[in-house]
Amino acid sequence: MGTVLPSQASVVVIGGGIMGCSTLYHLAKMGVNDAILLERNKLTSGTTWHSAAQVRALRHSHNLTKMIQYSVDLYSQLEAETGQSVGWIQKGSLSIATTPDRLTHVKRQEALAHAYGIEAYSVSAGEAKERWPLMNADDVLGAVWSPDDGRVSPSDVCAALVKSAKGMGAKIFENTGVTGILTENGRITGVETTQGTVMCDAIALCTGLWSREAGAMAGAAVPALACEHFYLLTKPIDGIVGNTPTLSDHDSHLYIRDDSGGLLVGCFEPMGKPIAPGVLDETFEFGLLPEDWDHFEPMMELALHRLPALETAEVKMLLNGPESFTPDGTFMLGETAETRGLFLGCGLNSVGLASGGGAGMNLAHCIVHGHTAYDLTEADAKRFAPVYNSLEHLMSRAPEILGTHYDIAYPGKQLSTARNLRALPLEDEYKATGAHMGQFYGWERPLYFGKAAEPRMTFERPDWFENVAAEVKAANESAAIFDASPFGKIEVAGPDSEAFLLKTCAGYMGRKPGSAIYTSVLNERGTFESDITAHRIAEDHYRLFVGTGAIKRDLAWFRRHSEGFDVTLTDSTEEYAVLGLMGLESARIIAEVGAPELNELGYFKVGPAHVAGKHVRAVRMSYVGEAGWEITMKAENASAVYAALTAAGAKPAGLFAQTSMRVEKGFCAMGHELDGDNTPVEAGLLFATRKSGGFIGYEALQERLANGAQPNVVSLTLDDEIAVPLGHEPIYLDGEIIGQTSTCAFGYRIGKPVALGHVKTQVADGARVQLDIARQMFDATITIGPLFDPEGSRMKQ
Repeated sequence: MGTVLPSQASVVVIGGGIMGCSTLYHLAKMGVNDAILLERNKLTSGTTWHSAAQVRALRHSHNLTKMIQYSVDLYSQLEAETGQSVGWIQKGSLSIATTPDRLTHVKRQEALAHAYGIEAYSVSAGEAKERWPLMNADDVLGAVWSPDDGRVSPSDVCAALVKSAKGMGAKIFENTGVTGILTENGRITGVETTQGTVMCDAIALCTGLWSREAGAMAGAAVPALACEHFYLLTKPIDGIVGNTPTLSDHDSHLYIRDDSGGLLVGCFEPMGKPIAPGVLDETFEFGLLPEDWDHFEPMMELALHRLPALETAEVKMLLNGPESFTPDGTFMLGETAETRGLFLGCGLNSVGLASGGGAGMNLAHCIVHGHTAYDLTEADAKRFAPVYNSLEHLMSRAPEILGTHYDIAYPGKQLSTARNLRALPLEDEYKATGAHMGQFYGWERPLYFGKAAEPRMTFERPDWFENVAAEVKAANESAAIFDASPFGKIEVAGPDSEAFLLKTCAGYMGRKPGSAIYTSVLNERGTFESDITAHRIAEDHYRLFVGTGAIKRDLAWFRRHSEGFDVTLTDSTEEYAVLGLMGLESARIIAEVGAPELNELGYFKVGPAHVAGKHVRAVRMSYVGEAGWEITMKAENASAVYAALTAAGAKPAGLFAQTSMRVEKGFCAMGHELDGDNTPVEAGLLFATRKSGGFIGYEALQERLANGAQPNVVSLTLDDEIAVPLGHEPIYLDGEIIGQTSTCAFGYRIGKPVALGHVKTQVADGARVQLDIARQMFDATITIGPLFDPEGSRMKQ
């Protein structure tokens, strides 16, 4: 390893587990040959060394799956590159189902695998038994076989990565603890260590179990917490010969495979055990926690049912090794909002070896090029609200996240711990109306109203179907109120406001005060950073409305591009409430509550008024395809405004109704139809960009057009009224996969299930296709454009 710590390095990687070793390797591959890695103990001594090291390629999104596929390719390539074996064992994985819903779940995964080019296929209970003879298959209903899955040796993978990185000039310093992180004006300048100080431009924080505390050294929030994680090891038993596939019995919370002639039986129990900060200190090197047979006993009973041979097996040990978990079960990757040059690669949620190769590549790419190799917004380091970093929240939430590792992906499923973190101004009114709430960026938002009991989780038509139907009917035939208060709000003020937004936004930002502007926010590649609505309140004042979960990310992006402009940017999200009044009766209602002048407001125009005697600012626009306004008011005035609107006949409507109506209208949303991999060209939103250019990403857009890029977002209507698409379903044309759905819903105004989706090839309007829903094919029709009111006349009446 390294001998003398340098005084300067371009990038310092902190942490010598799989994530740190992979990041260092990829930095060196990308030409950062003076990068160094600091490990306070020995390489792999935190979590990596005791990982079960399973590599299962399929994940819930295409890019997360691509990331793990990269890991698999990398691990096999490393052997040839370095001569160091990585212990790759490819014996496949077998996922069994013992309940009808689990069978639906694994068949949905099988369908997804086909869309992502992964081999996976259904097998009977009998064939599952043939592949795993020691298994009790009496209650098995079916299974999915994935032959390309496997596992690696954690220490050998890291050794190979380090060997190659050193060969390219990178240096590793073990027994070198970081005692401080230096910053100046919100930027990384160096690290203080037990062996001296290193000045640097960037830090890759790959500190696993200790990431929250390490991030705090640099003033950054890193919401991750360690939990105990158990697996049982037995001595050799009869029937285990050579290597076996991994057996996934997720109904029993178990994963099982061979280990040195015996069995490894691991679990992700429904509620884990959190580890308070400070319990694992700097002396925790290659450490384990005490066995806890009382906690493991329920899992052991399930394991004995699945594997009768365990009855007579001799136990080698019950391994209790800590793993770190995030509030949503996905890792954190990328630059922090708080500190420039501080990049996170942590919170791996017990899939570190599977993710490490591809995640390390993407983190290095982010450091070198300013962005990940492909869109990984779902893992963005800036996605968590500050409230998620509280210790009270993490101690409650992390154990549940461990348990959700093997959850069935029911539509509408919500986490139960750490709720009620942020309340809407109208929370009391909504609860009185039987609102069923969902958590988004800490906010509790109404999903639907009139709940009589907790909804059952199902893949069939949901319990809330009729509730949402009534809400859509209100918006379509009378009037409904949609709460958009959680949307992020950014005040842009100052003499350079227009010039600043002309640079950072692709839309027509120079419109006069009193205008609303829908605009894409693009990066240098021409792909989406965000899509927002702006209200121009005065010559020197705009109010930007951004996605609920995007406020931290978008505010950081705008601030980092404000250098040289005389503007101030302020987060005003909690200062204002926003209520959307939509429907045929909205004109009557707005006049009755004291603001008849709003009926004179033109489409996409903003104006002040008073509702129930309270000052508001309303914009004539619609996210649901019905005429109305989005009305902004001080948060403390929301109750009075809401009371007046409902007294005049408006009914509250939730997020499920809004989504249904959005899909019918073909409106794209960030994280669904829009992301960092596509541009306004593919999204069909080029009309909302300035042909004159002058904005970030303009040149890249022109290049896409010159290369023949075409819109690829389509609308779909399913023939079968009882079909329940959820999103990510493969779209088949003449037996070939041509795309996937992105957002799905029941279209109450259409009377059929509907979807938005992306296609890889140009498809004619009216083309007949099929959707694969849990391996059952459903006929559908493609429409180019909106399904409901394609001319948009209802919104503008």
